[in-house]
Amino acid sequence: MKDYLLVYRTDYSFLPNRTPEEMQAMSKRWMDWFGSIAAQNKLTDRGNRLDFSGKVVRNDNTVTNGPYAEIKESIGGYSVIKAESYEAAVEIAKGCPVFKVGGNVEVREIAAM
Repeated sequence: MKDYLLVYRTDYSFLPNRTPEEMQAMSKRWMDWFGSIAAQNKLTDRGNRLDFSGKVVRNDNTVTNGPYAEIKESIGGYSVIKAESYEAAVEIAKGCPVFKVGGNVEVREIAAM
């Protein structure tokens, strides 16, 4: 089994417009999905949701605010899973709740150092 990083992206500007009930339902979908991966013993790190603020550090030591407001889609979180292959990792990613809000999942193999 190899480790894969799942990166969740969407337009998170919709969050303030959701009712508490909608937010609770969304959280339940995520917890159920993580639970199904964990039940298969394939959830290495549930990961975390990322805060909306951030900084970008460049190689010339310039520091700017990020993520950039002009980019509609942003990274909202990540997880690490175990899978036999890229194809198997992609199949797991296909169940992600981020698709219900127009988002996408980037699947990346984690290369051992």
